[in-house]
Amino acid sequence: MYQNDRGSYRTQESLFAMFYHTCFGKLVILAVVLGVLAIIAHFTRPSEQTMREEMIDNIRQCIERSDSIHTDWIDDAVANVGYIFTTADSVIDKELLNNFKKYNRLEYYDRWLYSSMHVYNNFRPEGIRCGFGVFGVVVPTVNFNDLLLRVGPVRRDYNQPAIRSYGEDEYFGTTPDLIFHEGEYE
Repeated sequence: MYQNDRGSYRTQESLFAMFYHTCFGKLVILAVVLGVLAIIAHFTRPSEQTMREEMIDNIRQCIERSDSIHTDWIDDAVANVGYIFTTADSVIDKELLNNFKKYNRLEYYDRWLYSSMHVYNNFRPEGIRCGFGVFGVVVPTVNFNDLLLRVGPVRRDYNQPAIRSYGEDEYFGTTPDLIFHEGEYE
């Protein structure tokens, strides 16, 4: 029996398989997949109303949780992931929530792939991002320390020195007086 492809063990690949096995082909396929994801992200980014409602809920949860001690950034990150799937309790300190509304301002920014929400106050006049929305999900990045909830004096007497000299220290010797003496520069 005669075989016309005797000695040839090559298989005939399809045009797509040959294209996929090239470096350029893999880059083109990756670009197409990323382009499709970008178009989906563009059409599924949250609206201003959705972002505002979700961020108010996330900020309420942050205010509720603020009674615990914050040790490092991972505590806030884990709490923010939990805020995505939960809602705030109906019982909250109304004074703190009213102070948040009084001293802070939320601004919505619409980007092409995502939307973001920034909080502005006297403590952070340049603003800081407190959440972003992508693929229809609002991801909070809120930190309790970025919110201005109480306003009051920093110290009691304005002219009171911040550091006072207390004389000899048993380990380091003499503590220097770091504040100007009264009447020295008047």
